Amino acid sequence: MTDLHSQASARVHDLLAQMTLEEKAAQLVGYWVDQGGEVVAPLADEMVTTTKYADATAHGLGHLTRVYGTRPVDPIERAAWLWEEQRRLRAQTRLGIPAIVHEECLTGLAAWKAATYPTPLAWGASFDPELVAEVGAAIGDSMRELGIHQGLAPVLDVIRDPRWGRVDECIGEDPYLVGTVGTAYVRGVQSAGVDATLKHFVGYSGSQAARNHAPVHAGAREVADVLLPPFEMAIRDGGAASVMNSYAEIDGEPVGASSHYLDEVLRGRLGFTGPVVSDYFSVAFLHSTHGVAADLGDAAEQALRAGIDVELPTGDAFAAPLLERIRSGAMDASLLDAAVLRVLAQKERLGLLDETFETPPTDVDLDGERHRELARRLAAESVVLLTNDGALPAASARRIALIGPNADSAEALMGCYSFVNHVLAHHPGTPHGIELPTVREALTAEYPDAEITHERGCGVEDHDDSGIAAAVDAATAAELAIVVVGDRAGLFGRGTVGEGNDVDHLELPGIQRQLVERVVATGTPVVLVILSGRPYAIGWALDGDHRVAAAVQSFFPGEEGADAIAGILSGRLSPSGRLPVTLPRSAGAQPYSYLHPRLGGPIDVTSADPTPVRPFGHGLTYTTFAHEDLHTRATVAAGDTVEVSVVVRNTGDRAGADVVQLYAHDPVASLTRPVAQLMAYRRVSLEPGESARVVFELPTARFAFTGRDGRRVVEPGRIDLWAGPSCAERETTATLEVTGEHTVTADDARIVATRVDSLAGAGVVSP
Repeated sequence: MTDLHSQASARVHDLLAQMTLEEKAAQLVGYWVDQGGEVVAPLADEMVTTTKYADATAHGLGHLTRVYGTRPVDPIERAAWLWEEQRRLRAQTRLGIPAIVHEECLTGLAAWKAATYPTPLAWGASFDPELVAEVGAAIGDSMRELGIHQGLAPVLDVIRDPRWGRVDECIGEDPYLVGTVGTAYVRGVQSAGVDATLKHFVGYSGSQAARNHAPVHAGAREVADVLLPPFEMAIRDGGAASVMNSYAEIDGEPVGASSHYLDEVLRGRLGFTGPVVSDYFSVAFLHSTHGVAADLGDAAEQALRAGIDVELPTGDAFAAPLLERIRSGAMDASLLDAAVLRVLAQKERLGLLDETFETPPTDVDLDGERHRELARRLAAESVVLLTNDGALPAASARRIALIGPNADSAEALMGCYSFVNHVLAHHPGTPHGIELPTVREALTAEYPDAEITHERGCGVEDHDDSGIAAAVDAATAAELAIVVVGDRAGLFGRGTVGEGNDVDHLELPGIQRQLVERVVATGTPVVLVILSGRPYAIGWALDGDHRVAAAVQSFFPGEEGADAIAGILSGRLSPSGRLPVTLPRSAGAQPYSYLHPRLGGPIDVTSADPTPVRPFGHGLTYTTFAHEDLHTRATVAAGDTVEVSVVVRNTGDRAGADVVQLYAHDPVASLTRPVAQLMAYRRVSLEPGESARVVFELPTARFAFTGRDGRRVVEPGRIDLWAGPSCAERETTATLEVTGEHTVTADDARIVATRVDSLAGAGVVSP
């Protein structure tokens, strides 16, 4: 295991030298003060700790678990309790070391009355890492204000199969998109003095048949070239402070007990030096679900030896079972030292060793205008216009039928890890604590002079069709029908998407397809709005016999999502989101990724066609863009950086934002390569007729892959480049010859530098 003795300060070493065995173990565990009754973690109801809090903290404590995000507690009252508790740890434990407070922050701080942002799949759809960094900074500021030191985000799992329930927590199916957006979030959160936690290292999203916690059968090359790069980018380029292990077992080896993944790869190859925290109960799972440990003490030793430093959320294995194992002589006590050094070094860096906790906050604004504006911008940028026959924008609609189970639901706007769906679902009757206008409310405000008739039609999940007739009547009488369908996020069987809510099909849940088809059959133009946490197989609505006039995809857009959707439907806002994940043809075509080799696409030797309904990167706007003059030099030496530029021009009659996408393909390589791979991207806003040249400083390491000998290498040969509106459209092309060979090093894991140059006479460009 990596030696920390030369990295930790003298103060930290002095603390370690003073510690008893019990004090060391105490620093390696969390305590969940509010645990009990709420199923907000896998098997949490079976893992309730019986240790009294006073006993658990007698020798100190590593982490306090989710003191704001387990139940609806008033933030000011809970902050006062937390400050007092930290003072108690200072005064009443022998070494006086406060606890790290960690909290979920995937869609904003998971606390009552805190802002709820779009889900990470919407971050990916925005293709706007700069905005995501601003969001991360705002979330981090709220956390730090409340005495929270570590956030359990971002999720850097690359989507491999949309049937997996946790897709809404992920950023996309391309590792570079995941890496750039995730790294931006890390930088934002950590700029506020809060440690980000990368999850779930590694392979979690590749589970068999897309079932949660199912085995992963990923080859070493898929792990290295697809699943690891986002983590490497966030560590090397983003300085991520903490990592959380995956629940997965890869080829039979649970990651939580894998020194290969947690030490050789994470600490060795990727250079990570901070603490690794366990995903909730994952140490105990080595015994209870994986069956590789004889008991909890054995599980604790295996996890520590592999590289897990802190057991969360409680000390099921690292507390009493670990101490018993050491006292019996079965384990050497010195095994704890490296983990304790990392925890103490983290506490020192966070200022905890000097903090006195004198004055808790008495007035915090967790959902003020800064939060609302950022949530509004991110929601608007993430909405994807899938198809449009001219029905949108609908500025002049006067008789509107608003139909669908998600049309008047605030919960439908938020993901699984939003406080409303994650926690308040267990506390019916508790107010949301923040303003959460529904699509119905937003449309009523957007169209003040219109007659809007609302009919639910059916539920999200149920099969009661008794309301469909009224919905059909409303659509028949209207000039425009807006049908809002999709998901209801939840956990472990409560909902249609979210942690533990995996599916074996990709049809809209319940009878929502029947509702849409019946409304389309009226002949009234239908605008389909999908609020979901995964892409669904809706080819029948986009290209089939029940084609809608327009379709809008929004991946759980958060508290300002309804306003964004209303603004896009009316034309007050222009859509600019792009698909961060392929829109699938069917569940039978899964798992599918646009990063497939030639034999992974449609071919003559099989009658099965996996071609998606809409490709990765697709998204329409209310104007049109042309991509021209892709330019680069003829050759570049492997290991160098090459400049690639493309002209983007607004050829329509209104302003809009384009996502310029640069793709590459290696047509002849020593191993099969994807038919398309995203190399770089940049959002560019242009007025009508305006043009700009987008310049990418592209490291040739972006062409690298893991070769036959296990090295990540840039090979010599021709590279085909193109730019266009998606991975599938080669609007302007170029070729580049790579000379020589280059083995990728740590310095190569960096984000592509981009700039936007105004063209002469084109006016001011706003990147």
